[in-house]
Amino acid sequence: MSSEKILVVDDDKEILNLVGFNLKNEGYSILKACNGEEALKLVESTDIQLIILDIMMPKVDGTEVCRRVRMTKNIPIIILSAKSSEIDKVIGLSTGADDYVIKPFSTVELMARVKAQLRRYMYLSGNNNEKSKDTLINLNGLQINKETFEVKVYGKEINLTKTEYEIVLLMAENPNRVFPLEEIFERVWKEKYFQGNNTVMVHIARIREKLEENPREPKIIKTVWGVGYKIES
Repeated sequence: MSSEKILVVDDDKEILNLVGFNLKNEGYSILKACNGEEALKLVESTDIQLIILDIMMPKVDGTEVCRRVRMTKNIPIIILSAKSSEIDKVIGLSTGADDYVIKPFSTVELMARVKAQLRRYMYLSGNNNEKSKDTLINLNGLQINKETFEVKVYGKEINLTKTEYEIVLLMAENPNRVFPLEEIFERVWKEKYFQGNNTVMVHIARIREKLEENPREPKIIKTVWGVGYKIES
């Protein structure tokens, strides 16, 4: 049985109970909140490993909850929302979410996404048996400690989410190699890429805001137009 605690936040009690029921069947411990205010209190008081979060809620909406959680924690956040436009998805991911699932949704797909996010979270939190021999990466001011998962730029520690860290690590471990959007998505999200999916671009933009002195003229994550992204040695 799984021991991970998952917080489900939705003002629709039917969805709250449906998602909670399916998660319990998978062996997870479940916490529930009907609004953003309750959710934030639970995040502060409880050791939570993942959040499934609605956007449109009373008191504090989901995007604000996501933003506040990201100020102090790197736990995975999956947005579960009826807002299905591309701009809604971009906004959700930009506030720090790791994934975005549109209502109505498949419970089978949602469970698969939960498991994928938890696998990455537990691995990057050090709950794995494999240790890399080369734990330190240094590339043009970017330093990554693979043992402690610390990322620094010119000595300044940078706070990345787990997904952001994986994207940066993928390119940093393969300097000078250009990674197409499709490959980044499939290697980090472990899902098939589909045309029009701009999830990777949103995450790259957010990473640049954190790593680059001037995100409009990036020196760490370079764009190779029409091909993809790379980090140079």
